[in-house]
Amino acid sequence: MKKIIAVDGPAGAGKSTVSKKAAEKLGYTYIDTGAMYRAVGLKILESGKPLTENFLAEVTEKIQIELDESARVFVDGEEVTKKIRTPEVSKLASDVSKFPFVRKKLTELQRKMAERGQVIMDGRDIGTQVLPNADLKIFLTASLEERAKRRFEELKTKGQQLDLSEIEKEIFLRDKQDMERETAPLKQADDAILLDTTNLKIEEVLNKILELAK
Repeated sequence: MKKIIAVDGPAGAGKSTVSKKAAEKLGYTYIDTGAMYRAVGLKILESGKPLTENFLAEVTEKIQIELDESARVFVDGEEVTKKIRTPEVSKLASDVSKFPFVRKKLTELQRKMAERGQVIMDGRDIGTQVLPNADLKIFLTASLEERAKRRFEELKTKGQQLDLSEIEKEIFLRDKQDMERETAPLKQADDAILLDTTNLKIEEVLNKILELAK
């Protein structure tokens, strides 16, 4: 059984959903690194202040982020699991992730979390930067159209009504920004296994990951 599993991929590929389910099946701890960047973005959003490098450095220095075994996210002692899942926070998460000092602090925290082993960690640079020696690396992707559709359905279940074409545009721009940033850009690690989920159901993706883990 693989002890440390890294799952990377673009926005809306289903990384969080399938990684969490796989962790439950394997008895592993699930670590959602994207939630950590969202936490920083949420802190900026709720401050009402513009995103400047100095202010972001101040927030990053002080922020306390915790993830429990149920994948709930806490910022400075407050649970924000649902609050970090809005399009506004998604945009800010991508914006703050471009700053090297933010990535440095969160990468250190993520590596510390992985030290205990038996973890599944997902994000955009886990296999390339955070855990380059992971036992198993998976790059999860899907077509832009399919990812936008999934995000649309997810937001709809949460009572948020957004235009599908707008979501597709946001994901396209998020992909572009994540792939073109200078620090730890989104890309498939050389030794990662590519898994295209465009035409697969969640259970099919889950079974493939469980097979790879064993």
